[in-house]
Amino acid sequence: MEPLQIIQKHYDTQSKAYSLLVNHSTWVAEKAVELAKRIDPSGLDLEFIHQAAMLHDIGIFRVNAPGLDCHGDLHYLLHGIQGREILDAENMPLHGLVCERHVGVGIPRREANSLGMGLPDRDMRPQSTEEKIICYVDKFHSKNGHAQGVVKSVEDIIQGLTALGLDKCQVFTQWMEEFGLP
Repeated sequence: MEPLQIIQKHYDTQSKAYSLLVNHSTWVAEKAVELAKRIDPSGLDLEFIHQAAMLHDIGIFRVNAPGLDCHGDLHYLLHGIQGREILDAENMPLHGLVCERHVGVGIPRREANSLGMGLPDRDMRPQSTEEKIICYVDKFHSKNGHAQGVVKSVEDIIQGLTALGLDKCQVFTQWMEEFGLP
């Protein structure tokens, strides 16, 4: 099934949430595929990268993010877990893992346990190169309620990650060295 068909099962296509999600996801998908083509065009699954990037934020409608027109009752941090549930139900478990593992630069098991937010007791960091590329590229674009979203600078990304811990900045910096700019 095409990613937009899956998104349309869960979103009103006339809603701001749908527009923001599709705009953001399209940007991430295009940049992630471009980056993957530069890195290893024959060794990476470009179709998977495109599909998973389009679906990585599908769970946002279940969270409380009024600026994104999302009026669920969950904390935004849980949108990845929610996305995995949705895509598992669609029989797309590998795509669901991207949802779960893309939040921040991934959430280690010890951190998932310590946050006290009902996160699963497992490591939720990107594992495959495809997952890492999607997570990395996602950091460069923010939905933040604007119609076209906002492209962020490396400095903005690092500043945001610093608030989450220096280890997050180190992961991002490592990806930047490995992948270059999207």
